[in-house]
Amino acid sequence: MKAVNIKFNLIDSYLGLLENLSPDNKLELISKLSDSLKSSSNQAEKNSNKSLDDLCGAFIFDKSSDDLISDLNSSRNFNRKITEF
Repeated sequence: MKAVNIKFNLIDSYLGLLENLSPDNKLELISKLSDSLKSSSNQAEKNSNKSLDDLCGAFIFDKSSDDLISDLNSSRNFNRKITEF
């Protein structure tokens, strides 16, 4: 219930800021908001067309996974220096 109140308070705050805009500026804002909604729905359609198979083979490595893990672990450096006060 609290999250709903926050959303409405945020919307009311934006409306308070936009109250002083001219009608032409408000129409321009509406146009840009509707364009952003259209582009976000188009983006969602593009993302839904991608399959998991497109990502297959994105990381090609000749070594085994155990070799990769040991290489990563050996390359880590911990240089923590504790300063006494």
